[in-house]
Amino acid sequence: MSVLSGKNILLGVTAGIAAYKSAFLVRLLVKAGANVKVVMTPSSKDFVTPLTLSTLSKNEVFSSFTNEEDDNAQWNNHVELALWAHLFVIAPATANTLSKMAHGTSNNLLLACYLSAKCPVYYAPAMDLDMYQHPSTIETFEKLNSFGNIQIPATHGELASGLVGQGRMAEPEDIVSFLEKDILKSLPLRGKKIVITAGPTYEAIDPVRFIGNHSSGKMGYALAEASADVGAEVVLISGPSSLHLENNLVKVLHVTSAKEMYDAAHAYFDNCDIAILSAAVADYRPVQVAAQKIKKKDSTLTLSLEKTDDILASLGNIKKKQFLVGFALETENELENAKTKLKKKNLDLIVLNSLNDKGAGFKTDTNKVTLVTKDNKVIPFSVKPKTEVAKDILQHIIKQLHA
Repeated sequence: MSVLSGKNILLGVTAGIAAYKSAFLVRLLVKAGANVKVVMTPSSKDFVTPLTLSTLSKNEVFSSFTNEEDDNAQWNNHVELALWAHLFVIAPATANTLSKMAHGTSNNLLLACYLSAKCPVYYAPAMDLDMYQHPSTIETFEKLNSFGNIQIPATHGELASGLVGQGRMAEPEDIVSFLEKDILKSLPLRGKKIVITAGPTYEAIDPVRFIGNHSSGKMGYALAEASADVGAEVVLISGPSSLHLENNLVKVLHVTSAKEMYDAAHAYFDNCDIAILSAAVADYRPVQVAAQKIKKKDSTLTLSLEKTDDILASLGNIKKKQFLVGFALETENELENAKTKLKKKNLDLIVLNSLNDKGAGFKTDTNKVTLVTKDNKVIPFSVKPKTEVAKDILQHIIKQLHA
């Protein structure tokens, strides 16, 4: 999955022959999982039709402040469009539009969106060789870059005039690649390796039955997704779960038992920077596993259980540079038990949640957590979706790593 997945991208199209490539660019952005809206300069419609771009983006295309064919239509709010966007990409960006951007001219909807944008703005110049090399154009580039805009450099090739040289708009595939690399470069956990455990473990009684718990894995999967979103390379060790995650920054390992999770966690721990153990690992397992299904003969059945290996404690014993995070699901003396676990297992952070809190615990889409740091600082949070809880946890880890 691309880092563009889930991003809102506002694509600005200006009046150059390269505008035909915007259709291919929209298609690639949508394929990468982005939500795309297109804003066009009025003249750009001479080169590519709004119908084409709206069909490919699956969104209305905007080119003016009002719908001139409908006297009762609402105006197209440039501020709303600009604030919707996580990224604003102007491709192709003609010399005319770039000059207006540099000097604050706002005589069409696209330029008004640009002046209202709070997100990163990327522009892909497209013009003929002499225009590209003109001192005024070079000055425009310098001014735009000084504003914090990001140039996607034009390439060398055959131009519309028949000349060969610099000024050809970057190909749509290269624009998408440029965006992905630039986003990854700025992400706070880029280059970091994270191991995350998620879900329950099942400890076999016989070939049919097992000892397990109600964990769905939602918290761990949310942590894996959020970690990838901030640039980390993630190994997600998942116990049995119905959840699926497809992200090229996340490697998912499926395990069943506590022993399998123990082995997988130890296999990846040495080379990781951060380990977050959110799995609900079984504390006990049957001493003997029946080779055949146990038949219902007697009114009672006695099982002999033995302790499973404590994955979190074992990693705490061997950790060196790793930032180790554990979870504590408690039903009584919550904070006291969490602090004890934090110290006993040599953790850097523990995430406490209580089954007594409404909206917390297994199978829910929400959670209510309290973070307890190594120096016993207590940071409570309100009930939130697990996706937001994951972001809160990661933001704290990032702050600690950069402290």
